[in-house]
Amino acid sequence: MTHAMLKGSNVPLEAAAVRAVLRWTPGQGVPEVDASALLLGPDGRVRSDEDFVFYNQPRHPSGQVRRLGMKRDAEGPTDTIQTDLAGVEPDVSQILLVASAEDVTFDRVPGLRILLYDAAVADGEPLAYFDIKPETGEETALICGELYRRGEGWKFRALGEGYSNGLKGLATDFGISVDESETAAQEEEPLSQPLPPEAPTTAVPSQPAYGYPQAPQAPQTPPTAQPAYGYPQPTGQPAYGGYGYPPAAAPAAAPAGDFRMPPQGPQFIGR
Repeated sequence: MTHAMLKGSNVPLEAAAVRAVLRWTPGQGVPEVDASALLLGPDGRVRSDEDFVFYNQPRHPSGQVRRLGMKRDAEGPTDTIQTDLAGVEPDVSQILLVASAEDVTFDRVPGLRILLYDAAVADGEPLAYFDIKPETGEETALICGELYRRGEGWKFRALGEGYSNGLKGLATDFGISVDESETAAQEEEPLSQPLPPEAPTTAVPSQPAYGYPQAPQAPQTPPTAQPAYGYPQPTGQPAYGGYGYPPAAAPAAAPAGDFRMPPQGPQFIGR
């Protein structure tokens, strides 16, 4: 028989292992809900950070408590924690079953319900269920219920207690160490930085056209013009003529009345 539970009520459990299933109604703007569990000692606190079973640590080192992960079926999405009650370590006195929605309040999660099943029965009816109603709607984490020892057996209690500071705040209250270094505020960088001192300007020697190196100049010789296309000019020679060809040597003075043809440049024969 399935027990419909009210807040604060409890039921004994005869199953050796149970599945605690969180279910909610999907829709536009409805976040996904994560299930997690905290194993507490007799002092009501975790023994170490390993007693926190959640999406980043889905299996307890003992293997007796584990998160099975999210699924979707015809009735909607679920997330599940399974606990093998018969094998839980003797110094664990209670196990909190938690729901969280990161940065989203539970007033946006309709139809939130926790159902408890006998893990040994594949398609059995739930042993109990509890419809969770957030008290303020501003909660971002909820303790849905707890599994706790009573004599030689275990019981389940419906709780529905909320936290407005999320899963991190809830876990911290029960002794989990939370690294705050990632959430520390970083110093604001100035909007403008002073310009560095200007480096001294170094003269860059000019390069001839097309990147060919320039021949060194003889000392105390004025620089001569560079030929076209960047070919180097011999030191101490006059400027080259068109297209980089050297000028013809100056003709010797001809005696009066002696006519000579002027020197000819390169001949181009058309084809």
